[in-house]
Amino acid sequence: MANVDSIAVAPADSDPTPPEPAPRPVGRRTATSRVRALVAVAPALLTDGAVLAFALFTVIYHLAFLGDLRPSVTFRIWLVACAVLAVVALLRARRRLAGTPAVRDEPAASADSAPAEPSGARPAVDRRLLIGVLVAAAVAAVTAGVVAGPKVTVWWWIPAVTGLLAAIGGMLLLRRAWLSDPVSSTVAPAPTAVQSAYALVISGLVGISSFFLARNTPDDVYYVGKSVWIAERDLVPLNDFLFSENVLPAMGSQPPIPSIEVFDGAFANVVGIHASSALWYVLLPIMAVLAALALWRLTHRWAPRRPMLAFTVAIAYLYLVAGADAALGTFHLLRLHEGKGMFVSAVIPLTWLYLTEWFDTRSRRSLVLIVALSITAIGLTNTAAIILPMLVGAAGFAMLLVGRWKAALVAAVAALAYPIGSLVVSRLLLGGMTAEGADDAFFDAAYTYRRTLLFGVVGVISGLALWCGPLLARRRTPALLAAGATLALSVMFVPGVLEVMSALSGISVVLWRVPWLLALPTLIGLLSTVRVPTPRPALHRAAAGGIAVLLVASFALFATPMWSPKSWVDTHSRPTWKLPQQRQAIAFWIKGLDRPQGMLLAPKTIMRTVPIVTSEVRVVLPRDFYLVEYDLTSQFAKDRLLLAEFADGTASPSPAELTPALDRLDVGTICVYNGNQYARATAPQLGYQEFATRPAPGAMTCFGRAD
Repeated sequence: MANVDSIAVAPADSDPTPPEPAPRPVGRRTATSRVRALVAVAPALLTDGAVLAFALFTVIYHLAFLGDLRPSVTFRIWLVACAVLAVVALLRARRRLAGTPAVRDEPAASADSAPAEPSGARPAVDRRLLIGVLVAAAVAAVTAGVVAGPKVTVWWWIPAVTGLLAAIGGMLLLRRAWLSDPVSSTVAPAPTAVQSAYALVISGLVGISSFFLARNTPDDVYYVGKSVWIAERDLVPLNDFLFSENVLPAMGSQPPIPSIEVFDGAFANVVGIHASSALWYVLLPIMAVLAALALWRLTHRWAPRRPMLAFTVAIAYLYLVAGADAALGTFHLLRLHEGKGMFVSAVIPLTWLYLTEWFDTRSRRSLVLIVALSITAIGLTNTAAIILPMLVGAAGFAMLLVGRWKAALVAAVAALAYPIGSLVVSRLLLGGMTAEGADDAFFDAAYTYRRTLLFGVVGVISGLALWCGPLLARRRTPALLAAGATLALSVMFVPGVLEVMSALSGISVVLWRVPWLLALPTLIGLLSTVRVPTPRPALHRAAAGGIAVLLVASFALFATPMWSPKSWVDTHSRPTWKLPQQRQAIAFWIKGLDRPQGMLLAPKTIMRTVPIVTSEVRVVLPRDFYLVEYDLTSQFAKDRLLLAEFADGTASPSPAELTPALDRLDVGTICVYNGNQYARATAPQLGYQEFATRPAPGAMTCFGRAD
């Protein structure tokens, strides 16, 4: 009645209807929509842009050999090319947006919802085969987690056979589902602004954490040392740069196809900062963000539901499952600055993502990204020429089973032409050592599983992700590609297969990396997307959260976290170089000394640190592992090992043994810890005079050759 009375006394010219709320200004609404749209596509823009940019640098770097250009010149050409391409892309984007009508705000989606899978009736499932696959997968996962332990590898046939049966059964199930599915194509899921914002925040935190975690990695003397050498000389070494001044034959990792060390060195040279600082303070955080976003994009694309939860579990897995050996966590944040770390952490998930998009859409854009990513891969590590064919072969085989042979062939050519072609051409033109001694190491299937997928509780979880992951992935292309990867790896886990591959290829030393072809962190995350039968949707979400908590708790309780000393990691309260701080200080102290001409002889750990600080100080033994490249029985190797043991204090050779080795290697300076009494007493007998001392901690005395 109150409303009626008010209408009765209203003036005759008044509108009796209540006023509508004032509409939001169109400009503000459009701006908000654009911001949300930009946030939603930001992970794709950042990762795709990085792939294209680094591929461009790699191509320019390879072409620079024709003109004998210096790295700094190559880097400047790359900057100009990137700027031009960015302007062109921006103009095309603006033109495209100008012709597109404004889009109204869409209803907000759930924060952790994934776009619905294709509509249509679900294909019939052979329940008996499904049960058989699940049983075989469970047996394989449990037994692999047990018999991959160091003392029971004799029983490896059990997980190998059951895992292969589970992989074959899973592939048959998914092939049948594909062929009987009435949906002819799938629509790529688009992330919401909230999902992308979450991924960006997590990735940013990953990048920040890279400043404070430092892993002492022996390989850094090569990877980081090469960047330092390039930054200081503005020259790409085509020969050995560790044992000589670009004179001795190159090691087996040459010819210099990878461009990541050249990029870092050239960047440092142009900007005018130390190459190690450029790498660890500028490039590493960027790489960490990109690697996390690459993981997010694949997880979002493959997860049938709750992609944010799956991504969180995957990130937790990388942080909590590390250790001293070869777990994927040790190759993520801790070794991203080495090309192989970025390859397994970013290139592998992006390869599966781009292949998924290609087989779904067959778009020119997807094909261009596959080509660019293959160039990026070989620009990061020569290992790409080994792992990429396995990965693409697994994906191609899966697609051949459903009649997509043309798309599979095109993808294979796009993904493999440049990596393999560049390696073949460079070998023919520049050569390179065969380094037979480096190929002596070989790890069988059980040990390969133990190194990467681990054993115990974490090994069981990894096995479940491996053999059940294809059944959990989004239908059609993601599930089929995951099944292809699972089948390929299961075949290689059969005893004897890796041995045959080693005999035929001669690449024994890197065959333990074959699990890299599997996007394991994503499959680990998919375990949290299991649809538990419950009567209410809220219980579905609660069950998924419970599984995620259980997974993360298992990682925390039964694995070694990234920041543990058992992972060879030091944590710091401020950004640091990825070196033991005392060794770094000693290396800088030696660099600042007024030393005699000639090589430096010091304890092995110091000689391994010096090339990361400067290329101006030549050391006797940068790393003893690399001597296998030059024949351990040669005088070249024997002299270096003898002198290093003398400097370490682990041996006491006589002056008569030391003098010829010192002369052959032209050692001008000997620096030893004060605790090495024998070396300090013997140095004057060898014709060296004390000229510098360093106080504790790390007290050291240096002797110079008398003129």
